Parts: sequence; structure tokens; C-alpha cells
Amino acid sequence: MTRLLALALCCLPGIALAQEWVPRQQARIQALDKVTARVTVLEGRVGETVSFGTLSIRIGACHARPPTEVPDSAARFEMTDSRAPQGSPPVFRGWMFAEAPGVNMLEHPVYDVRILRCL
Repeated sequence: MTRLLALALCCLPGIALAQEWVPRQQARIQALDKVTARVTVLEGRVGETVSFGTLSIRIGACHARPPTEVPDSAARFEMTDSRAPQGSPPVFRGWMFAEAPGVNMLEHPVYDVRILRCL
């Protein structure tokens, strides 16, 4: 019985298929100022830097899933704060996911930033 179950599991088509990501050229970002409750939607191209308050957000990459898969977008950002001391590391460097914003998020006392979608 155990061998039959093992054989059946081995012969099943790939249960965890690889996720495909398609490079996109533009990112739509939502930014929140926690002090004023101002929400702003920003758009920028890959390689550009957009600003929100004292933050500078450099868009390093933006990828989306193809239309045949579950919708999602992922973007690589590097964020700096102009109020930080000279020579300070970026306040955020990494990937953000539209459908899982809590996976990797900006930890800042004044601002929240998330990727909405890659266009």
C-alpha cells in the first residue's frame, strides 16, 4: 500500500509549479504619510526615482505574473530619507509584493509604502 501511494505521488503532475514573472517597465506605488493621513499613488519607470515627502524611492525592477496565472506584482526598491544623517544606509532595500505586503515592508515612523502593480 505504501509503495502504491509513493508511486502515485511521484507520478502526479508538478504540484508546485514554478512561478513565472514577466519584467515590466513601470511601477504604481501607494504611499501613506502617517502623520497627515495623506495617501498618494505614484508612478515611475524602472531605473527612475520618485519622491514622497522626505523619501526618495528608486525603482530597481518591476515584475508581474502573466495573465494565465494568479495576479501579483513584485518590485525591487531602494528608499532613502533626506532627514537621515549623511552616510546612513537606505531605510529600505529589497523586494515588495503587491499581494503579500507584509512579507517585506518599509519600517518607517512617518511613511508606509507598498507596490500596487507593475505596468
